[in-house]
Amino acid sequence: MSKENGKKKGFSVYWIYFIIALLLLGIQLFTFQKSGKEITVNEFFSRVVPSGDVERLVVVNKEYVEVFIHPDSLQKAGYEDVRTTVFGTPNPGPHFVFSIGSLEHFESKLEEYAQQYPYLKTIPVKYVVKRSILRDIMMWMVPIVILIVLWIFLMRRMSGPGGQIFSFGKTKARVIQNPDEVKVSFKDVAGLDEAKEEVKEIVDFLKNPKKYTALGGKIPKGVLLVGPPGTGKTLLAKAVAGEAHVPFFSVSGSEFVEMFVGVGASRVRDLFRQAREKAPCIVFIDEIDAIGRARGKYLVPGGNDERESTLNQLLVEMDGFDSRLGIIVMAATNRPDVLDKALLRPGRFDRQIILDRPDIKGREEIFKIHMRDLKVAPDVDVHKLALLTPGFVGADIANVCNEAALLAARRNKSQIEMEDFVDAIDKVIGGLRRKIVISPEEKKIVAYHEAGHAVVSWMLKHVDPLYKVTIIPRAMGSLGFAQYLPKERYIYTKEQMMEHMVVALGGRAAEEIIFGHQSTGAQNDLERVTQIAYNMVKKFGMSEKLGLVAFSERDEEVSFQKPYSEETARLIDEEARQIVYKAYEQALKILKENIDHLKNLAEELLKKEVLTKEEVEDIIGKPPASEVNQEKNLQEESIEATEAESSNGKPS
Repeated sequence: MSKENGKKKGFSVYWIYFIIALLLLGIQLFTFQKSGKEITVNEFFSRVVPSGDVERLVVVNKEYVEVFIHPDSLQKAGYEDVRTTVFGTPNPGPHFVFSIGSLEHFESKLEEYAQQYPYLKTIPVKYVVKRSILRDIMMWMVPIVILIVLWIFLMRRMSGPGGQIFSFGKTKARVIQNPDEVKVSFKDVAGLDEAKEEVKEIVDFLKNPKKYTALGGKIPKGVLLVGPPGTGKTLLAKAVAGEAHVPFFSVSGSEFVEMFVGVGASRVRDLFRQAREKAPCIVFIDEIDAIGRARGKYLVPGGNDERESTLNQLLVEMDGFDSRLGIIVMAATNRPDVLDKALLRPGRFDRQIILDRPDIKGREEIFKIHMRDLKVAPDVDVHKLALLTPGFVGADIANVCNEAALLAARRNKSQIEMEDFVDAIDKVIGGLRRKIVISPEEKKIVAYHEAGHAVVSWMLKHVDPLYKVTIIPRAMGSLGFAQYLPKERYIYTKEQMMEHMVVALGGRAAEEIIFGHQSTGAQNDLERVTQIAYNMVKKFGMSEKLGLVAFSERDEEVSFQKPYSEETARLIDEEARQIVYKAYEQALKILKENIDHLKNLAEELLKKEVLTKEEVEDIIGKPPASEVNQEKNLQEESIEATEAESSNGKPS
């Protein structure tokens, strides 16, 4: 047998099917082939009958006639073609064959010619019926075979990988046994230093189990990766597989759920059976919330029985295997709040690793990883790109790098420049640039609206520093936006939250001061302000009337009713409204005091459409709130100190 890629080609069963089909076709052709030289009815009566050489006639199935010639007459001229067989032996007949349209017509014509050639009355005419057993079998077997083939095809399509008819209960997990198949390692994961340290312990256990078992320690059976979408949960699991060099089972939680009751539980059993056979190994279940939702909490008509039976089987399997076998179950979800409590207890997923959005240092490392395969110009400042992408996760940064490469190629550049990255960030944040025609009146409203945001933020000390302001329409529905450089904060004071609301309401306040009316351009601003105000009242206890009381929205979703009285609900609405009005009054006050700055900035926006921080500073002057620069300097010093500390801690 030939070899390809180091593997022998096996004999395919389809060759057997092909050979059988050829044999059946050959038998069919051989069985239905008419022996003898074919002639017409007219030739028989005009040429063969007058010769007087006909010995007998055989009428077959009332369809055609076989003519037998006297053996002595075969030596005459005209019978050379039928005298012998293809093998050279004397031909016993039939020697001629012709079809008849109607048996009655043939018999009447035979009687007519018998008057002229009397010997026709003496030759025997035999009527026979020839039947093909194969044809009869095929007539009732072919429909059955077609139905069977169709059934097998449908069952294979439904049963998924493996192609077995009864493989509904088999797991659909992809098994990676060759370490070379996984090209991802820990060096490809950035911005997740704490999470990598946690999973490195698991990898070390799989490589050196005696190091831990000698001291009586037990490695956690389950590791749950929790974080927002795009933070790298699946990437981290692939890196574990690439570093551990053990079999890796990868399956999605939705692949356990089927319309047939009991299939999900069967697939869970089959998955852990294979895992025990290949231990030590890693089992990774992506989006486990598809089967791990809390039982009896989220009532979904028609789907609970199958999902809960699958979850019960998963709980039993995780509780049943011995941790000394070396089976590590990893799972990922971005909704840990909906998972069943039994799934999170010690002994199952007893270790949770939080993958949060990366900070500025983490974003810088992620940019460097995604730039390894890009042709980047020397002017690209990775640190500045990290500053421009607050709140971005790894998937967002990968998208930015890809968009920058596409933009540079569209502009016929040989390298990706800083301008391309900045435009790519704008595209990811606001969408594609829209080439729409805006009337001068609408454009003026947008310019003053965005200038209102910029001026208010410029005069406050607790808000994020302004980066640029633009009135270029974007595909996300915005006709312009002001971009800031948010600081890495983990807690917010009441003053900081109030100032964020003041900045958000600066656009609406500018419209009222300049034009004396309001527009729909502040919809997104009002939504953000309303959310902040209600969070201050309901979650953070920042209301004077309600005091230090917090109400969880999660409790409202579960119980479908508010965990407080109607009077309290009225107070919450009033307090949130008062907070918003207070912020709006402050925005109006700031803009009235700086009306000249507002007009100058708006007019410059109408001319250039985009203004950077430096251009805003030339128009308005340095921000009077010097604390902005102080905080920014402190932040950069903290980042530099962290980088220096981490570099000093690494071995050279």
